[in-house]
This record gives sequence, C-alpha cells and structure tokens, in this order.
Amino acid sequence: MNRNKYNLRSMIVCSMFAAVTAVLAQIEIPLPLVPISGQTLAVGLTSTIIGSRLGAIAMMCYAAIGAVGAPVFAGFSGGLHVLLGPTGGYIFGFIIAAYVIGYILEKSSYTVKMAMLANTIGMVIILLCGTLQLKFVLDLSWSVALVSGVYPFIVVGLIKAFLASWIGIVVRKRLDQANVLLTQHRV
Repeated sequence: MNRNKYNLRSMIVCSMFAAVTAVLAQIEIPLPLVPISGQTLAVGLTSTIIGSRLGAIAMMCYAAIGAVGAPVFAGFSGGLHVLLGPTGGYIFGFIIAAYVIGYILEKSSYTVKMAMLANTIGMVIILLCGTLQLKFVLDLSWSVALVSGVYPFIVVGLIKAFLASWIGIVVRKRLDQANVLLTQHRV
C-alpha cells in the first residue's frame, strides 16, 4: 500500500475510533464528582484493536474535538474547560493508556489474557491521571480524591477491561483474517 493511501486509511481509522469513544462517552452512570462512562471501554477497545500509535492518536483526536467545544465528552459536554477541570485528567490519561495498552500487546501477544493485563494497567493509568487532576483542581485531600476518583471505578473498570480485552481481541483477529489491519503487528 502506498504511503498516502496508508496515511488516509490511518486518519479514517483514528477518526472512527474517536467517534466510537464519543458515542460510548454518552453511556454514563452519574456519580457526585466523576461519572462512570463508556469512555474507558472505548480506550481499551481502540488500543487493543488498532495498537499503540494509532490508539493514542485516536484519543488525541477525541480530546482535541472535545477541546474545541464539540459535545463528545461524558454528558454531551465539551470545551477546553472540561479538559482543565476536575475530570480532565481522565481524558489526558486516555492518551497515555491507549499507547501503553497497545504497546504491551505489540511487545507480547494478542491474547485475551495479555489484553486483560494491558487493559488493567491502562485502567490504573487513567485512574491515576484523573485522580491527580481531581485532587489538585478541587484542592482535595488524597483520601477524598481516592474515594471520589478511584474506588468507585475499580470493579466496573475491571469489567470494562475484560470486555475491551475479549471484544477487542475477537475484532482484531477478524480484521487480521480479512487482511485489513493497518498495523504491522499481526495477531
């Protein structure tokens, strides 16, 4: 495939996964400070399916689209104030987590077991980034930040990590069988 065609396909794939993230962001369970949403499931799916580089780019696109005001974040919110506000750290964490999840899979194997490990590490990264910003923006104590930004998300985060791993590996294998994966790392 020539370089221009590959670049166009990469942009389309990243845009599609940014859109999937925007859609899953609207599935939410409201909590006092930080809602539970489908965004982290989208991060895991994205990086499990398309890898570290494209996964991180897709999450950067998602963050950029939201930063300019498109209502793609949880609760149909958008704007730079969301990224700089109490929950913005989670969105920045999506970029790092997407890269790390994809990188772990690229350096090991595309199995549900390895994807579960990678997605669990990604969940921890997202929770740490989110809790750090939550703590400092709202001037919370560490204990309150952890109670608000980590503890309510552990069980549901593990469930989403499993779903992202299982669904992501199945989809990735099907895309590999159809010979349409953009990455050079085969299943």
